[in-house]
Amino acid sequence: MDLFSRLKDMKILLIDDDEWIRDSMTLFFEGEGCRLVAVETAEEGLDALSESSYDIVIADYKLPGMDGLEFFKHLQKSHQNLIKILITAYGSKEVVSEAFKLGIQEFIDKPFTSETIESSLSRLI
Repeated sequence: MDLFSRLKDMKILLIDDDEWIRDSMTLFFEGEGCRLVAVETAEEGLDALSESSYDIVIADYKLPGMDGLEFFKHLQKSHQNLIKILITAYGSKEVVSEAFKLGIQEFIDKPFTSETIESSLSRLI
């Protein structure tokens, strides 16, 4: 079974303040028949998670308001079974170390391609 066949039964939440990334990722996943909800802020991400269940969360590190690491801290106890991916252009050793302590399974550097996302998801599911 290929990646997108498996993803069709899953729901993905994307949190990124870059409108171009939100729009392009939405078009990409929807074009493959997958369900992706894209929001701009971590606070909107928390609201989305309180209203619906998700299988995968992809969040940017640098966000207005709460950053991606702080967002994932909020999920530690209540959403342990999520596949968690952090994307960033600011990948210091400290950020990566903290990300893995929070249970984030994958770290993707910006800029990235759809192939990068596909490869990461293939490893994780």
